[in-house]
Order: sequence, then structure tokens, then C-alpha cells
Amino acid sequence: MDETMIRQPGEDENRPAQAATTTAENASREAPPVQPVKTDTKPAPPLSLGKVFLTGALLGVLLAGLALLAAPGLREWKFALLPPGSPRETRNPAKFKQEFTRLNGSLAELRRKNIRLTPFSPYLIVDTADNKFFLFSKRKMIREGMCSTGSYTMLKTADNRQWVFKTPRGMFRIQGKIPSPVWRMPDWAFIEEGRPVPPPDSPERYESGVLGDYALALGGGYLIHGTLYQRYLGMPVTHGCVRLGDEDLESIYRNLEIGSKVYIY
Repeated sequence: MDETMIRQPGEDENRPAQAATTTAENASREAPPVQPVKTDTKPAPPLSLGKVFLTGALLGVLLAGLALLAAPGLREWKFALLPPGSPRETRNPAKFKQEFTRLNGSLAELRRKNIRLTPFSPYLIVDTADNKFFLFSKRKMIREGMCSTGSYTMLKTADNRQWVFKTPRGMFRIQGKIPSPVWRMPDWAFIEEGRPVPPPDSPERYESGVLGDYALALGGGYLIHGTLYQRYLGMPVTHGCVRLGDEDLESIYRNLEIGSKVYIY
């Protein structure tokens, strides 16, 4: 017999036992298999384009119906917020034309009234807020510039006498035109300088050369005049009078007459 076919005693009996032992050990070391989880959920079928358009059309019809049902209520709500006469109220062309004609008539009447109230003769406007003046003649402005008006400061004495230095406001008329004016100093001028107040007729009260070349009287002791301190023009520094530069003062003096109007605001 061929020797390859000769088996050693006990050889075949041992091999199957060893293989079975190894397979059992490996099986015990492996993790138990994961059981699949069963669910009843099924994937939603994809929406077709036709269904999307159909849904949108139905929603649009529904919203349009709701709008038609609510239209009377919306109209009442609109007129509650915008009563008749409101600028935003929708009007028909006939009513709009009537309103336009009425407004044109009112505007024309205001223009006529403005012309009646505006002097044709020369007049002066003084703005005390910005310290500016505007000279008009024949309803046209012929000159403008800087001026100085009241400082609104207060001077008070020990015996409770007090003065507030402000320029009066309103409509005034020129009451006098004075070339080469001389200033008659009031009591407050001496008190402000710390000097004793002289008698009313004292020569100490008169001072020339401080009011410029011209002065226009407004009444109540208030003047339109020149100044030695032209660098302060445009500032509220006066005791109530209106101060002007030399050239502006001369132009106003020559254009305004006694009785001319002066508007101060």
C-alpha cells in the first residue's frame, strides 16, 4: 500500500474534536446579531407638480371669497379712519375739480389781502432772533444786513429799581429823524457805570458822537441809530435800541420817512 494512505493511530479522531472546539469558542466571542426594527411607517409619495398648482388655485379662490365677504366691513373701516374731507379720501373727478376751484379762489383772496397789507412805501423789518434787518421799497427788498438788538439782561439796584434791556416787538412808525443825534443818558447808564445819578437837567447827561450820524425815533425812548462798536453787529448787546453799521444806517435814514412802518419781531 502507498504510505500516504497509511494513517497513524488516533490521528483522525483528534482533528474533528479540535475543530469543533475552536468553532464553539469563536462563536461565543462574537456579538449577538442585531435584530431589525419593524415599523409601520411608509415613505410619503412625492407631490406632483399638478397637485401643487391645484392646491395653490384652491387657496387663491378661498382668499378671494373671504375678501368679497369682508368688503363691506372694510369699506366702513376705511371711512371710520378717513372721514369725509380727509386728504387721502378718494374722490371723483367732479368733486376734485370743485375743490380745486375753491382752493384757487381762497389763494387768490389771500394774495389780494397780502397786497393790501403790504406797504408800497418803504418799510423796515428787524429780526431780533438773528439780529438782521430787511429794508423794502415798492414791495421789493432793497437792502439787508446785520444789526444789534436788546441783550435781555437785567440791571437791578439796591433800592429795587430794575431794568430789562430788551427791544420791543410789534409794528412801529418812525416818529422823528435826527441828524447828528446827541444821547441823553438815562439813570441806568450812570448806575451801570457805577457813577452817581445827576439831576434830570444836568449837562452830564448829554453825550454826543456815540449814536452815529443819524437816529430814527420809534417812541418810548427807543431809537434806530449807529454805534461805535460795529464789531458787535449781529449780536444781542444793546439796551433796547437797534444799532446799525454806518452805510446801512445812512440807507435806511434816506429811504424811511416820518410815519414809515417798522416791523420788529
